[in-house]
Amino acid sequence: MTGFKNFLLRGNLVELAVALIMALAFTAVVTATVNLIMDLIGKVGGSPDFSDWDPYQLSVGAWITAVISFVVMSAVVYFLIVKPYTMAQEKYFPKDEPGVPDDVKLLEEIRDLLAQQRGTTPTP
Repeated sequence: MTGFKNFLLRGNLVELAVALIMALAFTAVVTATVNLIMDLIGKVGGSPDFSDWDPYQLSVGAWITAVISFVVMSAVVYFLIVKPYTMAQEKYFPKDEPGVPDDVKLLEEIRDLLAQQRGTTPTP
């Protein structure tokens, strides 16, 4: 029972579950936005669905519709999710200045002390 409790209380499992729930809920927003943009493309080009178009008896219409939908969905995800998330993360959770980790500093101190005891200069 202890192993099961540890499994459930591990932080990543809860975070993953919350992320999945939020992603499923947000799917409706992304789908509606893509449909709106596809409708706007349809107003400009006549039809947002090219599935019936088959020049030279090649079914390229469905492929064109899928590519346009993919590009629109990618743009919606990037500009409405990724970009604002990245900006908020930089604003509210700035990255620490890169430096020497504590364990490396400790090892350098030990090296310097050992070199000092031997009467030599430490080599980096």
